[in-house]
Amino acid sequence: MKKPDLSVEIAGIKMRNPVMTASGTFGYGEEFSPYLDLDTLGAIVTKGLSLAPRAGNPTPRIVETPGGMLNAIGLQNVGIDAFIEKKIPFLRNLNTPVIVNFFGNSIDEYAELAARLDLVPEVAAMEINISCPNVKHGGIAFGVDPKAAFSVVKAVREMTIKPIIVKLSPNVTDIVEMAQACAEADADALSLINTLTGMAIDLDKRKPVLANVTGGLSGPALKPLALRMVWQVSRAVKLPIIGIGGITNAIDALEFMLAGATAVQIGTANFINPGIAQKITEDMELYLVKNGITDVKELVGALEI
Repeated sequence: MKKPDLSVEIAGIKMRNPVMTASGTFGYGEEFSPYLDLDTLGAIVTKGLSLAPRAGNPTPRIVETPGGMLNAIGLQNVGIDAFIEKKIPFLRNLNTPVIVNFFGNSIDEYAELAARLDLVPEVAAMEINISCPNVKHGGIAFGVDPKAAFSVVKAVREMTIKPIIVKLSPNVTDIVEMAQACAEADADALSLINTLTGMAIDLDKRKPVLANVTGGLSGPALKPLALRMVWQVSRAVKLPIIGIGGITNAIDALEFMLAGATAVQIGTANFINPGIAQKITEDMELYLVKNGITDVKELVGALEI
């Protein structure tokens, strides 16, 4: 049997395999270059960018939990100017698509970032983080209000011809409604799920463990919830979906594809094994060979109900 075809395509982005890295867990790519061959990945998703640099939240801002971790990093990043000047030169030499995650505190900020990134040829696509507070409307996150999400995506769409991926928050009553709003605003793809809001308490100190009090829960504990949401959204919208949430091995990744994802992102597992994304790709190929599957795309949405 010849080698199986692992290639997939998301919104015109041709990837050699379905394995991507999740924003906020892989730096800007270069940090992980000693641990794996970046040109074996399907795509790299950078740490979230804002217009100005951000120092993030005070420490402690990471804590392990049963089956996962909580983080309250606070979207620390170098800002768009430093990214273009200092990070793009390294990324330019890769043969792997680079997807830039970004966020803003207002629709105008999202639009301005999209316009700036549209001019950077090394950026294959943009991933919009809508799990951020809308400072002009009481701090309610864009990602929990369908109308706000629609407005953000529409504003970004007007500023770029590059593919737009919207990263959906699970902290909602109906994720399908959010997905449909993004689709109506001309998003090209959806990635889900982002972290679930949680907290940890130190009993002896009678205080929250995180300085920020709450943080985003990620890791294996999220997988069943993420699988359910990917399955629901895949049945409701026609956009390609990127599955995220607790993926630690090839079996996890392929389960997301059965649920309807065309590709997956590896997040928390990168902290346990910085070379895990490459291993997942290799093990995915072994699974296909063992089971006589010639094309990984055969599995997308093939769940039997």
